[in-house]
Amino acid sequence: MRDVTGLFAAVLVFLLGRTGGIEQNNGYCIGTKCFAVAQESSDFTTAQRQCRSKGGHLMTVRSSVSHDVLFILLGNSTGRFWIGLHLSIGCPDVGAGLRGFQWVTKDSQSDFFNWAPGFDSSCSSHRCVSVSRAGDFTWVQETCGEQAAGFLCEIDFSNPCTGLNLAQDESVSYSNPMGFGGEDWVSVPPGSTATRRPSEIKYVCFSEKWLQAPWSCEISEGGCEHKCATDPNKVPACYCPQGQTVNPANKVTCEVGIEDPCQSLSCAHACYATGDSYACLCDHGFKLAADGRSCVDFNDCTDQRQCPGENFMCVNTVGGFQCACKAGYMMTGGLCVDQDECASAPCEHMCKNTPGSYLCSCYDGYEVDPAAPNKCKLHCGMERCAAECDPNDALICYCPDGYVSEERHGVTVCIDLDECEENYCEQRCENKFGGYVCSCYRGYELLNEYMCVEIEDSTGEAETTAPITSSYLPYPEPTRRPSGVSVGAFVGIILCTVFFIVSLVFLARHILNRRGKIDSASALTAREDEAHGLRHLTSYT
Repeated sequence: MRDVTGLFAAVLVFLLGRTGGIEQNNGYCIGTKCFAVAQESSDFTTAQRQCRSKGGHLMTVRSSVSHDVLFILLGNSTGRFWIGLHLSIGCPDVGAGLRGFQWVTKDSQSDFFNWAPGFDSSCSSHRCVSVSRAGDFTWVQETCGEQAAGFLCEIDFSNPCTGLNLAQDESVSYSNPMGFGGEDWVSVPPGSTATRRPSEIKYVCFSEKWLQAPWSCEISEGGCEHKCATDPNKVPACYCPQGQTVNPANKVTCEVGIEDPCQSLSCAHACYATGDSYACLCDHGFKLAADGRSCVDFNDCTDQRQCPGENFMCVNTVGGFQCACKAGYMMTGGLCVDQDECASAPCEHMCKNTPGSYLCSCYDGYEVDPAAPNKCKLHCGMERCAAECDPNDALICYCPDGYVSEERHGVTVCIDLDECEENYCEQRCENKFGGYVCSCYRGYELLNEYMCVEIEDSTGEAETTAPITSSYLPYPEPTRRPSGVSVGAFVGIILCTVFFIVSLVFLARHILNRRGKIDSASALTAREDEAHGLRHLTSYT
C-alpha cells in the first residue's frame, strides 16, 4: 500500500508540476484533449517551446469542433494568437487544402480549412499562422518572428475522470494541472481537482477515479485548507491554525468556535486523535522529535522517486525539497539540458563538450597541467626534443621543466637534465624525462619526497635493489633553471666580453708604447744638447 501511495504521489507531482511558466486564464477540455489560451506576447518559436514544456504543442484546428473551441477560448480576447500551422520548407501549394503548410505535429491531416481571403502564394510569403476574434478566426499568414498577443496550446491526456455526479442543490468547480478551471466538464484530465459545494469536499482525479481529500500531503497540501501532516501510520490528515479545528464533515476546511484539543499538548505543528486521546504530529517534510512535541526536518531526498526527470537532482530544504539540474546542465523549458561549457572557452588550447561537463586537451608538444586542468604546459617525454622558440626572435626559446636548452647545428634543442648528478635524493635516485624519482632502502620510508627516515621496529636488513617507497617529482625545484637564453646567445655574450677586454689591453699597450717613444726622444735631445755644449767648450779653449 505504501508503494502504491508513493507512486500516486509521484505521478500527481509530475502532473501538477506542469502548471508553471505559462500564464493561462482560460481553457477547455473535451474528450482526451485540453486547449488553453496563454496571454503572453511571443513569437511563433517561443510559443511552440512554451507549449512543449507543458507536454503539449501549439493548437491544431483540424475540425469544426476544434474551430468552435476557438470561440470559447478567445471570445473576450483581442489581438492575434498563434496556432500550430506553419510552412517549414519550400513554397506554398495553392492546390492543397493546407496549401503546403503543415501542423507542428509534422502532418497535414485536416478535415477543416479556414484561410483568410488574399492568400499569398509567393515563395517569399509569411510562413506562420495566427487567428483573432476580429478576423472571425480565419487563418492569417504572419511573419514567424512577429510578436503576437498570445498563443493557444493543445495537450493530449489519457485515463480521464468523468464529471462528478451532483445532487440537485449541489455544484462543482474543477481545476486542472494546465492552470485553468471550469464547471461543466464532461471529461476531466488526471491531476485535476474538484470541489463540491456547499459541503466543500475536495477530490483529485487519479487513474480514472476521484480520490477524496485529504490525499497525499505531497500534493497541494493534501487538499487541506491550512496544512497537511501524516500520522505514524502514514495516513494524511488536515490540521488548522491554533484556535481552529478541522471540519469533521469535509475533513479539509477549518472552523472556529470548537475547543482545540492540541492546545494543551503544546504541539509544534498539529495533533491527531488516537482513540480517546490525542498525540502530536508534524507537517509533511518533518518528523516528530524525541520529546513527542517538537518537529525536526526530514530529508525528503532519501526517497529516490523525488525529481525523476533526466539530469535532475533533489535538493533538501527545511520542510520540503526542490528539484534542480545537475552540474553542467541548465533549466530550459522545464527540462535539464546539457550546457556547452566550451562556448565560454574555458580551455587554453582545445575543448570537447561532454554530457554535463567538458574535457580540455593540448596541441602536440604540450600536455595538460595537473595543477590546472584547463592549462597546457610544454612536454617532451624524450631525452631530446626541439625547443619552443619565439617566431619573431629565434634567440628566445623555451624548454619544459627539467630540461635545458642547447644550440646544435644552428637549432636550439631541449636536453633532459640529469638531476641525480646533483645528489638531490638522500639514498636512491632514478632520473626521468623532465624529473627524477627518489626512493629508499628497505627499512626506510620517504619523507618530503627526498629524505629517508628509518622505520621504527624494523628488523629487515638494508636492501639496495628494490625501493619500497618512491615519489615521482616531475618538476623539482633544482631543475627550474631559466631557459629563456640559448647556449648560442650565451656564447655570444662571452665573446663580446672577451673582445671588450682584449680591446682594453690593446689600447693600454698602445698608450704605453707611445709614452715610451716620447721619453726616448726627450733623452736623445738631451744628449745632443750635451754634446753640442762640449764641442763649443773645446773650441773656446
